[in-house]
Amino acid sequence: MTTTSPADSPAGAPATIASIAAELGVSVPTVSKVLNGRADVAADTRARVEGALQKHQYRRRTQATGPRSAPLIDLVFHELDSAWSIEIIKGVRRTAGDLGIGTVLSELGGRHRPQQSWLDGVLARRPLGVLLVLSRLEAAQQHQLESRSIPYVVLDTDGEPQADVPTVGSNNWMGGLSATRHLLELGHRRVAVISGPADVLCSRARIDGFRSAHDELGVGVDPSLVRYGDFEVEGGYRHGRELLDRPDRPTAIFAGSDMQALGVLRAARELGIDVPRELSVVGYDDLPLAAWVGPALTTVHQPLVEMAATATRMLVDLSRGVPPKPPRIELQTQLVVRESTTAPPAV
Repeated sequence: MTTTSPADSPAGAPATIASIAAELGVSVPTVSKVLNGRADVAADTRARVEGALQKHQYRRRTQATGPRSAPLIDLVFHELDSAWSIEIIKGVRRTAGDLGIGTVLSELGGRHRPQQSWLDGVLARRPLGVLLVLSRLEAAQQHQLESRSIPYVVLDTDGEPQADVPTVGSNNWMGGLSATRHLLELGHRRVAVISGPADVLCSRARIDGFRSAHDELGVGVDPSLVRYGDFEVEGGYRHGRELLDRPDRPTAIFAGSDMQALGVLRAARELGIDVPRELSVVGYDDLPLAAWVGPALTTVHQPLVEMAATATRMLVDLSRGVPPKPPRIELQTQLVVRESTTAPPAV
């Protein structure tokens, strides 16, 4: 019996499971196990197979053989413990559910890069597609999904969007600009900002918008009033206490998330600082709770549900072989003015 390898195949012929198995001297079932994310393959053999799949740009046909369960979308968060996440889940599940598609939720324990164990689980499930939130894949991991014909979309990327990766986000720079412009137009000249982590793109973009608003009006920015937090209540509270304990405290604070704004409100309350008479506070996201806190929170509306729905539809189109047009979508933000900024700065 004669076997063939990719090198022996006709010029331009796509690699097959059989040709890759022959080249590596392993069985066809072994290559198939690797493709299907099976754990019962030695690590060195798995690495050799993945290397060959990437070398020959192997792509599994969309309609792979073998039984397949109901279609699923893998939705993965870097962290899954906030009201912000709930809005994303709402948009994905509502849109996917209308199409008869289920959703699998997972989180990366705060990491922005998935571990291989997570990816192995995805390969074993063979979902319709993967939706990554504030996280991204390494090049080798991208190829692992591509070789199995599993499309992926990034929602609210943590870093500079990759040209060949479909992404959905919002205009964070404009959000930071409109929030800060509002405070400066009220008459504030000592405005602090508490954004998210410094290594996350949306955090930096919101601070860039903050700086641009100051530049518009020729107002200088005090570097000591620029803080990077964690988007959580605790971070807003900690930075809020530090800023408001100062003798030259700011008269306004722009928080990079509604949750951080809640922390700032608590810090002000503990220090006996009245909001909005003595301090104006602006949040970001416009979560449902923003309208119910006291005072009701002025915030930047980020269309989280719509972003999630858009990313879901994009992913479904990709699974059907329809490329996204455009491949990168950025939705608009809008300032929502409520009670926390209804007064000019105290004299």
